[in-house]
Amino acid sequence: MTPFPESAWFTGKLLLALPAIGDPRFDHAIIAMVSHDDEGAMGIAIGMAGDFTVSEILDQAQLPGAISPDPWVLIGGPVDPQRGFVLHSRDWGGQDTIDVAGKFAVSASLDVLRAIAEGRGPSRWLLAMGYAGWGAGQLEAELAADAWHVTDIEDTILFDLAPESRWAATMARDGIDPARIAVQGGRA
Repeated sequence: MTPFPESAWFTGKLLLALPAIGDPRFDHAIIAMVSHDDEGAMGIAIGMAGDFTVSEILDQAQLPGAISPDPWVLIGGPVDPQRGFVLHSRDWGGQDTIDVAGKFAVSASLDVLRAIAEGRGPSRWLLAMGYAGWGAGQLEAELAADAWHVTDIEDTILFDLAPESRWAATMARDGIDPARIAVQGGRA
């Protein structure tokens, strides 16, 4: 088997679930890809709000501060749903912050939450619990089965749109009408 070419790795891109995804957990999912290489892939879903707000997370972590407006925490994926990730602008960096292909940054330590609570954190951010992960070759197989649309990430999509509108807005930006996507092709 030929290895997936490095030029096709999707770190810093968006994955949008297509009808062929076949997994209800990823129906209309939009995932910001944090890493993708020959060992696997990791991304954070940015399209579905959870049941609690960022202030509730700050209270649980015993971090003083007020967030206004107080956004909902996103459901980042089915893997490790108790682990939080802050996707943020690159104007802030702290302990273990990862720059993702020069597009955005990800931090998973308490220092980013502390900085946000104190008003000295990144200028733009969102908090998600959990992530989506793929083993070696798994994402490539899903891509070959037309389960995902890969596209460029934009700050507007990541930070300005309501989570529930990100998938449809990105499809529209890319000129894709989801109603016209066939789950399976025909035979001639």
